[in-house]
Amino acid sequence: MKAELIADRRFQVGEIDRHIYGSFIEHLGRAVYGGIYQPDSPLSDEQGFRKDVLELVRELQVPIVRYPGGNFVSGYKWEDTVGPKEKRPARLELAWGVIEDNSFGLNEFTDWAKKAGTEVMMAVNLGTRGPLEAKEVVEYCNHKGGTALSDLRREHGYEEPHHIPVWCLGNEMDGPWQMGAKTAYEYGRIANEAAKMMRLVDNSIELVACGSSNLNMPTFGSWEAEVLEQCYDNINYISLHQYYGNRSNDTPDFLAKSQAFDEFITSVISICDYVRAKKKRKKKIYLSMDEWNVWYHSNEQDRKIEKWSKAPHQLEDVYNMEDALLIGSMMITMLKHCDRVKMACLAQLINVIAPIMTSDTGAWRQTIFYPYMHGSVYGRGTVLQTMLEVPTYDSKSFRDVPYVDLVVIDNAKEEELVLFAVNKNLEEEITVSCELRQFADYHILEHQMMTHADLKAVNTEADPDNVKPVPVETDSFTDSMLEVKLPAKSWNMIRLKK
Repeated sequence: MKAELIADRRFQVGEIDRHIYGSFIEHLGRAVYGGIYQPDSPLSDEQGFRKDVLELVRELQVPIVRYPGGNFVSGYKWEDTVGPKEKRPARLELAWGVIEDNSFGLNEFTDWAKKAGTEVMMAVNLGTRGPLEAKEVVEYCNHKGGTALSDLRREHGYEEPHHIPVWCLGNEMDGPWQMGAKTAYEYGRIANEAAKMMRLVDNSIELVACGSSNLNMPTFGSWEAEVLEQCYDNINYISLHQYYGNRSNDTPDFLAKSQAFDEFITSVISICDYVRAKKKRKKKIYLSMDEWNVWYHSNEQDRKIEKWSKAPHQLEDVYNMEDALLIGSMMITMLKHCDRVKMACLAQLINVIAPIMTSDTGAWRQTIFYPYMHGSVYGRGTVLQTMLEVPTYDSKSFRDVPYVDLVVIDNAKEEELVLFAVNKNLEEEITVSCELRQFADYHILEHQMMTHADLKAVNTEADPDNVKPVPVETDSFTDSMLEVKLPAKSWNMIRLKK
């Protein structure tokens, strides 16, 4: 099977914001306790941070991590999480039905983030709390000193401000499962007032308003329009959340869900621009896809968790080869909208629907680790507009699905051309041809490919390298003509170097 690609460096989608490769840590399951933080483990450092986890997070080069939720944030009292640990109260955590002892809190997370080489994207509670508490946590974190709250931070051992750059105005406030759920008007008003007060403390911060919890919410579209109507002038981003699953065990239909993902993004962009036109504003609202992943494997197991336990094995999806293919396609889709999708968070980072898993004896990479890592490490620069002529297929839910998802990135700084590609054909190799006259003085540096005979194959602690990328050398670049061979059911990362 053959495909033809047309790419020209003069025709660009936009510059990739490095925050598009962000991730997410919530106080949920073993994301924190037993994930990034395990003070009684020989694998941890003097602060209780798992060193093996830090090493893998640094390998991913995660630029920003959203914290502390998620549904958790709608019951969050940040004051409980700071100061001497022996004085911190244990609380019923209503979102996930567990006990939260607050032994790991806001300041510990900023310490962890520095060691991981990442920034913090902090969420404020606009479910059970409001603008005053949102303003106060910004003051505690970002104000230098001379006030009660900034001096309290200094008393807690943090002389310098944390300078947290990005703040989420609540989480999934349209969801009936959310503590303090609101109508679009109610949320838009409180988000606007919180944003005003937070900016009065620190005008350098960027703010993310809650979009719909997912594409299938009955209020999707009208929610975004009303929220933006209320707080357009005081925010920078609106959030999108989307998870997919293969409950029917229909792989072609599952892999075709990148089509729906693309339509979701396009729809939200249209709504943002409608409100912009209606308000006659020059400012654009950008998109923050601050929760995205495959999530369905652990649903049945999670129903058996004992209520009011502490850090149970919760939402621990074990990812397989086909999950990695969809993750690759979803990332490619966001990159093809990089002019508007400026921030994203793979949800989550450790143990909880995550690319990294841990036990008491080690940590390992799940299958989805690899496309995410390839994007974060090598997907920098300018996305080129491309035309791809490729055969298509029909699935149960989708029509005219391209067998190949592909994006081309011109990394002028490193003098590299990078291609990410997924071949969704489960049986056939596809050869992609592209004339690259503007890159005639480049050569193929590497082609990393990941596939497996069994689409349900997974990585485990006992067999951590069962599914992993391998180098291939079947491509050619002669007389400006690039020919890349994409094996059946494969994720591919190709780099050309000047």
